[in-house]
Amino acid sequence: MIQQRLEKLSPAKIELVDASADHAGHAQAGGAGHFFLTIVSEHFAGKNPVQRHQLVYRTLGDLMKNEIHALSIQAFTPDEYQSTEE
Repeated sequence: MIQQRLEKLSPAKIELVDASADHAGHAQAGGAGHFFLTIVSEHFAGKNPVQRHQLVYRTLGDLMKNEIHALSIQAFTPDEYQSTEE
């Protein structure tokens, strides 16, 4: 579901790791998952890190309330991401 929603951002790359099993038993999670996300999209151009995270949160919508307890986000433009791989 998460990747499906993120397709709205026309990502060049999405890496989504479900780390929920590492956090089993956390009462605050209420059954929702813990995820690590790396996403590369032109939609992040001209936006600071906070604005990028807000865009991801808006795109995920109600999943942030019900399905996702914790989400670590690394959001890059394609140019920025290429620089990290060199």
